[in-house]
Amino acid sequence: MWTKNPAAERLSNIDAFVSSSEVRIEAWQRLLRRREIEIRPNRAHRALVDFESTGKLKALITQNTDGLHAAAGSDPSLLIEVHGNSLSTRCLQCGDETPTREIVERVAAGELDPHCHAIVDNEGCGGVLKTAVVSFGQPLPDAAFALAEYRAKTCQLLLCIGSTLSVRPVEGLVPKALDRGARLVIINAEPTPYDDQADVVVRDDITSVLDVVLGVSTT
Repeated sequence: MWTKNPAAERLSNIDAFVSSSEVRIEAWQRLLRRREIEIRPNRAHRALVDFESTGKLKALITQNTDGLHAAAGSDPSLLIEVHGNSLSTRCLQCGDETPTREIVERVAAGELDPHCHAIVDNEGCGGVLKTAVVSFGQPLPDAAFALAEYRAKTCQLLLCIGSTLSVRPVEGLVPKALDRGARLVIINAEPTPYDDQADVVVRDDITSVLDVVLGVSTT
């Protein structure tokens, strides 16, 4: 994606986002266009929810930012969104959070580069607004990643689904689990750097095989 469209990389770079109103306007326009597209959880999301009901799933660590795991019914206490969530928007100055849909409504009303309306010290904040998705150049949420590391280090089985396992620091969770004796299963359409260390590798479409691999039935 990045090599084919360098402009897309700028939209996901925190320095470019903060420094350029043009980049922010384009980012918000993309979100405005996407609100017309209905996105729903698929069979893979639902299979994980069904597997959760067995009591064997101790954590669901995801790099996805679309909120679809929660929409499918995953237990929020098990869900660890290490790259943030696009459904929430945060002020980069005061930290105030607002549902993204409310900010997109402001954009639709003509506010091309919306800024924070929160009141701080009896004055309007006016800070830059950005969805709570981790961009290039931003650190991962400390608490979320610390919990993800703990779960990786204490799990018996690490199931990696639909990931290239090449994006740092999340890919580092795999050796942390392996170093402590966890078994590793990888389900991905393409090879990953950890295939030769996995107990099982399934190269197929995850929506087609996940319910079979987990041993539960989905509808």
